[in-house]
This record gives sequence, C-alpha cells and structure tokens, in this order.
Amino acid sequence: MSPGRVAGGVRITASGWGWRHASRRAFAVRNIDLSVAPGERVLLLGPSGAGKSTLIQALAGVLGGDEEGDQRGELLVDGHRPASARGEAGLVLQDPDSQVVLARVGDDVAFACENLGVPRDEIWRRVPEALAAVGLELPLDHPTSSLSGGQKQRLALAGVVAMRPRLLLLDEPTANLDPDGVREVRDAVARVLDATGATLVVIEHRVAVWQAMVDRVVVLGADGGLAADGAPGVVLEREGERLAAAGVWVPGHPPRRPTRAPLSAGARIPLLTASGLAVGRTGFGRRVPTVVNSGIDLSVASGDAVAITGANGSGKSTLALTLAGLLTPVGGALVAEQALADGASTAPHRWRSRQLLPRIGMVFQDPEHQFLAPDVRAELAIGPRAAGLGAVAVTARVDELMAALHLEHLAAANPFTLSGGEKRRLSVATALATRPRILLLDEPTFGQDSRTWGQLVDLLAGLLDDGSAVLAVTHDTDFVDAVAERVLRLDTLPAGAIL
Repeated sequence: MSPGRVAGGVRITASGWGWRHASRRAFAVRNIDLSVAPGERVLLLGPSGAGKSTLIQALAGVLGGDEEGDQRGELLVDGHRPASARGEAGLVLQDPDSQVVLARVGDDVAFACENLGVPRDEIWRRVPEALAAVGLELPLDHPTSSLSGGQKQRLALAGVVAMRPRLLLLDEPTANLDPDGVREVRDAVARVLDATGATLVVIEHRVAVWQAMVDRVVVLGADGGLAADGAPGVVLEREGERLAAAGVWVPGHPPRRPTRAPLSAGARIPLLTASGLAVGRTGFGRRVPTVVNSGIDLSVASGDAVAITGANGSGKSTLALTLAGLLTPVGGALVAEQALADGASTAPHRWRSRQLLPRIGMVFQDPEHQFLAPDVRAELAIGPRAAGLGAVAVTARVDELMAALHLEHLAAANPFTLSGGEKRRLSVATALATRPRILLLDEPTFGQDSRTWGQLVDLLAGLLDDGSAVLAVTHDTDFVDAVAERVLRLDTLPAGAIL
C-alpha cells in the first residue's frame, strides 16, 4: 500500500436517495434506503433501467453537479458526500472504451495511481502485477488502440486494481469477456478484496459468477426502492420466482426460448460469401493493417443465424465490421451475391452508406458509436428517412420498434442518458429500422435483463423467419442456444471453422 492509504473498506449509507438526469423527466433511481458495512461484498441486481449504474456512479462521485441533474435524499461514503471521497473509490464503467485514457497499456494502468500520488517505484511495481491479475499480460508499450473490447475491459479493471481502492465499484465487468476471462476477472477481484478488505458493489447479470463470492444481494425495484435485500441464498431462493418475473436473471430460472419457423433449404438464397478471408485493422501509428485472423470461410444465406464466438482478441469484432462492409478485407475474398448486391458492386466495402442501409446493418459493440440525434424517436427515424421512406411510414416503423424493444417511455430522452441496457436496445433498433437483408450484431444482449433479453431474441427470431440473416458476435451461451443454427469459432488462430 502507498503511504497514507489505509487498508479496509468504506461504509455506504443511503437515505431516500434518488437521482434524475437534467434531460430526463423521471428519476433514474429513487427512494433508496441502504446501509453497507465496511468490507461487505454486494451484488447489485435489478431490471434494465432500474438505476443500477446510476447508483454506483453516484457512489464514485462522478454523476456531476446540480447543473447535470437533480438529487433527492442523502448518499454518503464514510459519512461524506461521494465527490469528496473520489480517491477512495475505483470504478469500472459499463463501457470500457470510455476509460481508456493513454496510448500505451502500461501508462494507462499507471494513470490513476499517478493521480493519487503513489510513488513512482511503487506504481511500476503495481502495474505488471495488476495486468497479470486480470489476465492481460501484454508489453507495457502495447498500444491501447489495438485492444479488443474485452481486452479494454480487462485494462480498465487493471487500472482500478492498481489503485487498491477502499471501495471497488464494478459495472458488468465480465460482460464482453470469454469464459476464461470471466473466471480470471472474478478471481482477480477476489484476490484484491482479500488483500485490502475493500468494500465491493458489483453489477452483473451473470449472477452465478459472483454468487459464491458476495455476502449480500441487493435488488433495485423498477419503480424505485429495494425489491429485495439479504444473503444470496435467501434472496435468490425465497424471492427467485418473483424476481425472475420482474426481469432479474436468477439461477435456476432459464430464459424463455422463442418458437421458430425456420426457412426450408430451398428458400435460402445466397447473400454473402467469404473465402480464405483475412481481417485486420490499422492501429495507432500504423498504416498497414495487422492481421488478427485469416483463413475464414463463411457462406451466409437468407434466414441464416450464425454466432461468432472465441477468445478475446481473436478478431470477432473485426470480422463483423469487415462482413458489414465497414472495413476492407486484408486478404482473401468477400463477395456479395447477386441477391444482396442487387446492382451494386460485389465488394461490400465499396458501397456507399445509402447502398448499405437496405443491405447490411451493423450494431457496434459500443452503442454510443451509433447515436446521432438528440432524442430516441429522432434517432430511430434517421435510417428509414435516409432510405427514402415517407413521413407516415417512418412514424409507423419507429413506433413499432419502440414497442417491440420497450423504448416507448424513452421517446423524448437523449440517447446518451439511457442506461447501458437501454442504449443497447436502441442501437439494435436503429439497425433494424432500415430492415437490412443481413444484420450483424456485436454483443447484442449486453446489459439486458431476462425480460428485455427475451424481447430482443423474439424480434431477431422474427427477422430470421422473414428471411433476413443474423450474425452475432457473442459470449452469451443462452443467446447462442436460443438463436444460432451455426457457430463460427475464432478460438484457434489463424483459421476459423464452421461447426
């Protein structure tokens, strides 16, 4: 520990606490009465939009001042307002991209320690230890711009681990990680807590991952207050059925699977073909792309449902962006078949945006990369309007999507003020709005409760039944089981294989 930093956790107290963002009419979270003892380990659950992320951002002191929102009640960390105790809290956000600060991995991990005044020699002893603890053993000068989404998630956690905070706040820290990464991150967190006695508040839809490690489960209600609070076994067993009905992921209460009516083999029309495809990106300071995967053979026809899985850093997102025509293939061939090209070039990366709209839709790993408009309704109208639909047709399509993905109550909200799960549903809806022949999604179920997960899966199943093709980069085994007919695994480089 650095001089002046004391081991042990903090006490959290909330009394009638609530918060409303300045651009939202309703409070994101309200009527929270809570007391967490120093060193206690809390798993924070609740349906999408219940205010989980808002609460832990408030505990970290990063919600902003009165000009950014309205606060009710009182929220204290060791008897002080959270903003005055920022150095005591380490926060890993839902979006790891937003926490990457510097160009090199080692510098990024060291950044928080430098701000806390940790001596230089101590910082550079902690940095490699923190990277090893989260399973990101890369050279310290490795460029952060070349990391995958899952690797950035580990990087953000490494920076917090190196801080050795008294309050550890984690917002879905394993959401974009492969199974080995999930275990590494959980075990790294356990080691930090054992060594420091820090207080933990973790938000996670994968309840089983953390259930044995936490002392307590706190569930936020959709309408405010606490829906449940107590020991994990007691809450999840006694209240399991009620919580599952409200959208909370509860072990032993699997999500409902959609009823499918798959297309017959004769009705499947070839759309896109990859042969010996190599994919890559140009990173910081490089003009020539680095190949991240190669030898990929894939055929996509109408009605196909393909899951793209594999270890973090194996090129899943890069492959999806290449298939979507947003990156140029590094090698091999990617050909749009006649039914998809429909008079355009057979090379998707040469298509203009108006040509892409009705052909291939892409949902990025980071939802915010897709938002352009000041409110949800306007955001959903951009694609259909650009595709040439009239005002009546645009309104009808927007209304249909908002209802299908439970976004109606957010029609006037700024997309950037939504919860992580709401942002994900909106990003999916923006891609669906133009009704593309192929839909590519990068981690489509991230941040979803079991209810909104089911709505999303039902919607994708309907698209498949109507003849669209769906390809999804995912670590969600429930999603793979419910939707995918084939799996493209990129675990073993350089070649991918259809199983």
